[in-house]
Order: sequence, then structure tokens, then C-alpha cells
Amino acid sequence: MENQEFLKEYHKKRNFDVSSEPFGKSKNKKDKEIFVLQKHQASQLHYDFRLAVDGVLKSWAVPKGPSTDPDEKRLAIPTEDHPMEYANFEGGIPEGQYGGGTVMLWDAGTYKNTRKDDNGKLIPMKDQIESGHITFELEGKKLKGGFSLIRFQKGKGEKWLLKKVDDEEADARKNLTGTEHKSVLTGRTMDQIKKDSEKNE
Repeated sequence: MENQEFLKEYHKKRNFDVSSEPFGKSKNKKDKEIFVLQKHQASQLHYDFRLAVDGVLKSWAVPKGPSTDPDEKRLAIPTEDHPMEYANFEGGIPEGQYGGGTVMLWDAGTYKNTRKDDNGKLIPMKDQIESGHITFELEGKKLKGGFSLIRFQKGKGEKWLLKKVDDEEADARKNLTGTEHKSVLTGRTMDQIKKDSEKNE
């Protein structure tokens, strides 16, 4: 029963008779440590950052998208957990539906937990999320190196900050969201994904 709890909020917001989003299954703890970053043109353009933790995709909406500049802090607002199947979703969500608009798989890859306790032991990701301080390394097609997510506001209206770690992959001169406009899954632009989705409606 516990494995189905995370799907309740996800399901109640969506009408799968009209949306092509995956229905999703119960947790699968055997899944790899993957991440995805989906560019989402809904009422406002934003990026959905998702980390696979204990068989679900923990998710944050990042309005300005990620930055490779370690001096840049990007607002990240937590959303409901998504099923693992969502990691491959790209397409259109019908207007009038929750999140209606176009979704691109902007980046994808694996991540590695990097936060350790005082004894040098890795802190489980679930515990990091609960504490409000997460560190990890990304190995994506576009994003690489260390990042952190830090909660600065709890309770209603919870807010986090996504920040690049100052490592060899950091580059204040890069503007990936301004220069990288194609899907890592299909090579399509947002306009092409939108047009293709409208043809299939």
C-alpha cells in the first residue's frame, strides 16, 4: 500500500483519457540513480528537475533553469513525486489539463550521491531531502559535475535553491538554457514537439 501512496497526488491532477503522460506504476527501488531535466512550456516556461530516489522521481520546478555559474542560485520549488516512467516523457499535455503545454526532455543522465556524514559515510538521499540539504554529481548530456539543492523555506510554499558546485565543470560564461534548444531524446525543438503533438491529437 505504501508503494502506491506517492501516485495518489500524481493521478488526481491528471486525466489520462486525454493526456499522453505515463500513468505510472508503484515504486521500483531497483532503478538506477538517474536524473532528468524537462523543459516545460506551461502557463510559464520553466524546467522540471527530477532525481530518482527510492524508486520515484523527486521533482522540483526551476523557473529559470539550471546554471553552470557557481555564483548563481536558482529557485527550485518542489512538486509531487513522479513515477519513474516519466523520465522518458516528451510531448504535449492538452490545454486545460494540469501542466498543459509542451514538454521536452532537455537533459538526462545519471547522478552520484556525494554528501557524507562526519564519519565519511554517504548520507542516504532520502535523509538528505528530509534535512533540506542535498549534494550530488551529474553525468548528463548537458549538465555535468557537482550541484546542491538547499531548502531555505519550509512548510507551505516550500522553496529550495539549486546551485552549481565550484568544480572543473563550473563555467560562469556558459548559458546552457540560452544556447541548448534541442531534446536529448529526439533532437527536436519545442516548436517541433508542439507541432508533432498537435498532429496526433
